[in-house]
Amino acid sequence: MRYSTAFILCCMLSVSQSKGQAIKEIDREGLETIIQNFNDTTYVVNFWATWCSPCVKEIGYFEELHRQSASGKLKVFLVSLDFPKQIDTRVIPFLNEKEISAEVLLMTDLDYNSWIDDVDPAWSGAIPATLIYNREKRVFLEKELSRDELFNHVSLIKQ
Repeated sequence: MRYSTAFILCCMLSVSQSKGQAIKEIDREGLETIIQNFNDTTYVVNFWATWCSPCVKEIGYFEELHRQSASGKLKVFLVSLDFPKQIDTRVIPFLNEKEISAEVLLMTDLDYNSWIDDVDPAWSGAIPATLIYNREKRVFLEKELSRDELFNHVSLIKQ
């Protein structure tokens, strides 16, 4: 029983709560787990931050994609690159304001140069950046996406 209580407390420390969802903190190993899922699901992993104007502009498209595919074989992850100490003051209020229900992960490994090549060797580190993949196809986009671009890329990967 003691072990279970300690485990629950540990898990609670690494999760913050917005109105509709938990925001999980991840490090490089957690990110590797997400970007190496090779099953029958298509994954959309968007790297963004509240201070990034193009990220803020496109985040609604990812939310729309998430809501339209909630029952299908598509999973959207929004990986925030905001500073961990800003989760309560910036990230959660932003998510609540935008009514984001897609899964949000807060990257705690701030040594970006140590893990950006894991996402894509061509990534300069600029955001927004999006990885769309499944077990057969993969595309990495280092730019702001329009709604049509996002949905078209997802459609091409799912084919």
